[in-house]
Amino acid sequence: MKYCLMLGVIAVCAMASVRAEVAAEQRIPEGTLTPRPHGPEWQDLLTVENAAEWRSNIKTADVFEIRDGTLHVFGKESGAHIGYMKERLRDFQLHVEFKTSPKANSGILLRGEQDDPLFTGIEIQVFEDYGGHPTRFSCGALYGVATPMFNPSKPAGEWNSFDITCHERTLIVVFNGWKILDVDLARLTMPLGRLPKPYAQLSLDGYLFVQDNVGDVWYRNIVLKKLES
Repeated sequence: MKYCLMLGVIAVCAMASVRAEVAAEQRIPEGTLTPRPHGPEWQDLLTVENAAEWRSNIKTADVFEIRDGTLHVFGKESGAHIGYMKERLRDFQLHVEFKTSPKANSGILLRGEQDDPLFTGIEIQVFEDYGGHPTRFSCGALYGVATPMFNPSKPAGEWNSFDITCHERTLIVVFNGWKILDVDLARLTMPLGRLPKPYAQLSLDGYLFVQDNVGDVWYRNIVLKKLES
């Protein structure tokens, strides 16, 4: 009889533990779009003048348009990258807002080279994975390398925000108001992810790109403030 009672207590405790784990998994941070920064030190990269500085690395493909202050990536030419080619960027804070079609996949590449942004740039993943668990391939990840602390993304069709700081070898990403990455790239002294070169050896300057991969993605309020090195 005592043995049966003990088994019953164990079963009840196990069920309670499972319910607690399920409840905990359902409690994820709710993200809130951060406001666009303003001030003379912030450059708007989608003004009429600056819109002309965005160019695709695939000249023959129609992969994007900029209209009414929004950069629309069509997601029909996997491997294409659209770069802001006005100047090379070193240390900066970047605010960018984006929304995706269902299951769309894109990315923001920092300090990339014009001839090969995918394998020279630091990619922050843009991916429609609302409600999913963070992984090194989920939205906001340092692609293939660093997993975000949370996944506070909004559903497809709703706007999200990244606030990215890239200063020397420090990379910080705030996603919908939550700090999700704080990476010391100087410690990544071996090749990781898809890059053939260690992150600690990447160039400290380069161009800003967005990726054309799968599905429609829209970017707006791309504003940048340069930092002193």
